[in-house]
Amino acid sequence: MSDIDPQSAIETMWKLAPEYAQAKAHRLYLEEFSPVLRSRLMQAYPSLSVAGQEREAFARDEYEEHLKGLAAAVETEEKLRWRLTSAQTAIEVYRTMEASKRAIDRAAT
Repeated sequence: MSDIDPQSAIETMWKLAPEYAQAKAHRLYLEEFSPVLRSRLMQAYPSLSVAGQEREAFARDEYEEHLKGLAAAVETEEKLRWRLTSAQTAIEVYRTMEASKRAIDRAAT
């Protein structure tokens, strides 16, 4: 009746957990590095106001590349998170189906 293999789901979770942790750490690092990069880029424009420095920093190719890297990191993290969630849900569905089977068996006797 069930095509859900809880052992396979557990193995998937075990395999994905370190990948997810690494992806999350990378995304957090990039998020925390954003203001550092912005500050460094702003230093190239000492004659401008802070708003002008910020504008120029945001317009730099380096900042755009950083944002692309951050977007890729978020995408990787989310893919892994949803794969983990899917494996967890498969286990919950399996448990529910097994409980339902037991209830049917008890009702039949």
